[in-house]
Amino acid sequence: MICEAALVFLIFCFGACVFSFLNVVAYRVPKGMSFVKGRSICPSCGHVLKGRDLVPVLSYLFLRGKCRYCGDKIGGRDTLTEIFGGAAAVFCAVHYGYDGGSYVKAILIFCFTGILMVVTLMDIDTMEIADGCSIAIVVLAVAGMVLMRDITIVQRLIGMVCVSVPMLLLAVAIPGAFGGGDIKLMAAAGLFLGWRTILISMVFGILFGGGYGIYLLTSKKKGRKDQFAFGPFLCAGMIAGLLWGNQVIAWYFGLLF
Repeated sequence: MICEAALVFLIFCFGACVFSFLNVVAYRVPKGMSFVKGRSICPSCGHVLKGRDLVPVLSYLFLRGKCRYCGDKIGGRDTLTEIFGGAAAVFCAVHYGYDGGSYVKAILIFCFTGILMVVTLMDIDTMEIADGCSIAIVVLAVAGMVLMRDITIVQRLIGMVCVSVPMLLLAVAIPGAFGGGDIKLMAAAGLFLGWRTILISMVFGILFGGGYGIYLLTSKKKGRKDQFAFGPFLCAGMIAGLLWGNQVIAWYFGLLF
């Protein structure tokens, strides 16, 4: 029991460290900065941070959300991202690895989740999704064709077009309906997830994004012609599709038949 708890803790720490690095990627790439070179600095005072300042989750808690050097408040988004990364690593290891018997699938799904987090953070900050994110998902999809045989190549190819092509046509018919980054993201994700999961993911994404849009309109924070980042809701939809997609599909067909 103690060994299992220690293993879970180590997996959580690993996931938190990976997502801590992804925070750097999401921050630096849109600014044209290298995410492999250069030391991390405080965004307020510019002081170079030391290793003790960069321990995922713990540094933020011990410093009470403030910079050690200038005392300015540090936002909690990075720490929440690290916690999510740790939780994602544990879930993937247990659900796909231990229970599902496929640690390769667990690693691929965890990597996919990490890319979705980068997409989410980038889109929130810049309203753009870097092509590199979609390319990274395509690389995972190619690996999945070899290592995840539960989704056939035909299902993946259909998944690549069944959502992205309608999005493209809608964007052409209604300028601004979807951004090019959103369309590329769903094409790449469809190649990785297959048509079943990507379809239900799109449904979840529309529900999440539509609900947020209604909130913005009713609270008068945005007008009818204003835009907001839709990528985070597509990413949330894909996470929901991975978690509950099969159950929703089974429930839906159960109603029909």
